[in-house]
Amino acid sequence: MSAETQPPLPETHLAPEPIVRGEPVEVADGVFVLPDYRVPLVPNVGIVVGDRAALVVDTGLGPRNGKYVLDQARRLAGDRPLYLTTTHFHPEHGFGAQAFRGAATIVANRAQRDELHRKGPSYLGMFSGFGPAVAAELAEVELTEPDLVYDGERAEIDLGGRTVALHSWGPAHSAGDQVVVVDGRVLFAGDLAETHMFPLAPWFPPHDTDADPAAWIAVLDRMLALEPAVVVPGHGDVTGTAVLTETRDHLVYVRDEVARLRATGAGNDEVIAAVDEAARARWSTWDNPEWIAFTTRAFLADRRPPENVGGPA
Repeated sequence: MSAETQPPLPETHLAPEPIVRGEPVEVADGVFVLPDYRVPLVPNVGIVVGDRAALVVDTGLGPRNGKYVLDQARRLAGDRPLYLTTTHFHPEHGFGAQAFRGAATIVANRAQRDELHRKGPSYLGMFSGFGPAVAAELAEVELTEPDLVYDGERAEIDLGGRTVALHSWGPAHSAGDQVVVVDGRVLFAGDLAETHMFPLAPWFPPHDTDADPAAWIAVLDRMLALEPAVVVPGHGDVTGTAVLTETRDHLVYVRDEVARLRATGAGNDEVIAAVDEAARARWSTWDNPEWIAFTTRAFLADRRPPENVGGPA
């Protein structure tokens, strides 16, 4: 990857280890979250417990995190059968799946499974370069296939008294994004929404060009239309729909600024610098401002008319 498309290395010497920790927190009846505590490369992990079965949403980074999540799920679920699904294939969300082999039925949409095939090894190498602590968690990773793969936009898992809908509305953040909704009330957004963090469009040509921030806006509209009471973002605090609205507002802003500046004849570098400066000022309390430029580049690469993709401003 070039310097422009290589994601900046996290400041691992300042950050805690990328380890899932703590006790599950019940955010709705039968729905638990292992919080990320805003630690880089740690996701919010979900555990949904029904009368007959339980579902885990995301695994953490590598087999040690996967085992911790499995242990917590088993503690809550008792002897109920387990399912595992992941919001998308990225390493901190799905590269602990090997801990669940033989212990859970792993479910994914076809786009996510295919994306793991195409990009898993390169992402493993890229993330291993993010410092010794990250490399240590990934050293024993074995990329793990789902047991069940579904096609189409929706699948359901009946846990007994609790129904989980799996929605496949990508590509957006990744080619295989999956939104997980429990009883129509609790929504696991994955990295389609992160509380008070700039969203990342992983635009790393030529290695990864599947991110589609314009279509991402339309996905956020579909998530908002569900009117969930609780939203569990991929990273950051559990909240309500505000995190979806804030993420949408940011993406619309970048989309519209790119179109406006391009119409003035500004070159790509000028557009990237101008959007970066303005967005940092407008969302001054958000983490990860280094991601602004990646999202801007993805919009610059998209030649579709804004009114045709992503919904109205």
